[in-house]
Amino acid sequence: MLEIKNLALAFGDLKLADNLSCCLEPGRTHVIIGPNGTGKSSLLKTLFGDIRPQQGEIVHNHKPLDYAHLNHWRQAFGYMPQDIHLDVNLTVLEVVLLGQLNALSLKLNDQLLTDALDALTQIGLVHLANRDVRTLSGGQRQMILFAQALMRKPEILMLDEPVSALDLHYQQVLLEHLDTETKARNWVSIVVLHDLNLAAQYADNLLVLKDGNLVAQGSPADILTAELIQEIYGVASDILYDSDGIPFIRSQRLHKVTASGVSNT
Repeated sequence: MLEIKNLALAFGDLKLADNLSCCLEPGRTHVIIGPNGTGKSSLLKTLFGDIRPQQGEIVHNHKPLDYAHLNHWRQAFGYMPQDIHLDVNLTVLEVVLLGQLNALSLKLNDQLLTDALDALTQIGLVHLANRDVRTLSGGQRQMILFAQALMRKPEILMLDEPVSALDLHYQQVLLEHLDTETKARNWVSIVVLHDLNLAAQYADNLLVLKDGNLVAQGSPADILTAELIQEIYGVASDILYDSDGIPFIRSQRLHKVTASGVSNT
């Protein structure tokens, strides 16, 4: 269990969290959505200990975040930030192995090597194991960093926009694997997504942030409504449902242009 208690976070006049509280249960994928600049990435950095809040407490398994022992706190985390540059002279396999940096030594442990190759196999990229990571596409690098996060064998896995550079196939590969591993290993998985339809498909618990507040939380089927989308994003939308009851959001165009070139709202 990861608990956020009365969190306040601000940069100057920009309020990113205002008395924010929630409990994130293990074995579930918690997806965070909200407008740009509303503090989604900053919240992950705060949970990781990179940012100190003005107020509040973060607790994992009844133990609060102690900045004097930050390295110990971070041992429970696998964290894939949004902005990562891989301008390093390493192979794909070596980058994945860095997920277990604390366990590496001059002689490579056979089990670590097996785990790294298994991680690459599970995401369908084992054929890239010996490639220089600098030669990969942005989407391939994103998948490799996901494999590195998995190598941490975390209790808490945080992914900040992990599918932003991925095509449709690899979006599904990553999120399906995340869902499977989260439930099998009882992780607390926290994912920031901008694609509301992916969020609706893969979130066990959806958290909606706006102006420093948690304005809605629950299953996508329960909370994703046209009224909520309008409130959060200022966009009109139609909500449809598939055969499993999962909502699909179809946004309406802000302006519809007629054949004569006249714009109608």
